[in-house]
Amino acid sequence: MAAAVVEEHLCVTPNCGGKSKLRCPNCVKLGILDGSYFCSQDCFKSYWQEHKRIHVQAKTSTSTNELVENYNPWPGFHFTGKLRPYPQTSRRLVPPNIPRPDYADDPKGRSKSEEGEKSSSSTIRILTEDEQDLLRDTCKLGRIVLDEAARSLRIGMTTEEIDRIVHECCVDNECYPSPLNYYEFPKSCCTSVNEVICHGIPDLRPLQDGDILNIDISVYKQGFHSDLNETFLIGNVDQKSRDLVRTSYGCLEKAMEMIRPGTKYRDIGNEIQKHATANGCSVVRSYCGHGIH
Repeated sequence: MAAAVVEEHLCVTPNCGGKSKLRCPNCVKLGILDGSYFCSQDCFKSYWQEHKRIHVQAKTSTSTNELVENYNPWPGFHFTGKLRPYPQTSRRLVPPNIPRPDYADDPKGRSKSEEGEKSSSSTIRILTEDEQDLLRDTCKLGRIVLDEAARSLRIGMTTEEIDRIVHECCVDNECYPSPLNYYEFPKSCCTSVNEVICHGIPDLRPLQDGDILNIDISVYKQGFHSDLNETFLIGNVDQKSRDLVRTSYGCLEKAMEMIRPGTKYRDIGNEIQKHATANGCSVVRSYCGHGIH
């Protein structure tokens, strides 16, 4: 620890709040100000495992900034928020022994079976009991993959790293990550940060303190897809964002309560919109539901 006395700063160790007298030497080298002050060696040592994460975040940001300084894949596009795209890594491969949907190896990612069904019939097929069991098994795998991604979340990690974890978990469980190459989608999951509505592409942007992150997981096995997503709070998230996430979850609960034979899709949508509006939010009309099998 550096021994220089630092004025007008408080110790960052949770539940301390004492006047700082010391500063982390690694933070000094990396130029980190916020989160670098401590009142004593004891506080510094007790908080080290958590504190050192900001070093990783700073190092990642420094190297990534060099890549993104002139990165602009959509010249002239008008962004509505602060978020900007970062570079992406190359597409990951799925071992040939893992069964895959028909679009997986198509040069344009087109699903011929899906296009055929859309052109021939609008009837939703009712699954047999055996098919329902297969679908349930695939849905359970989707939950396993999402939980694995959730356990890894931390400030400073990139959404690209989340995609790697998702991809490897799919391969370990011998299922195909459904988004990969679907109409040329380049990644194995969708990661939507802050103002991104959905279907965000994982890239090299580090997650920042205060972000909200939606991870959308779809997997394919035994001829069926499963699809689920969850929104996570990264670090210290402001109240407005927390309210948004809480309202969205409330909409989901309201919808689930209605799921039974005979319920109309439109009635579920009405209930969702009603709950969102009552809590000062609105629904995104540009997007709607979709089938999974």
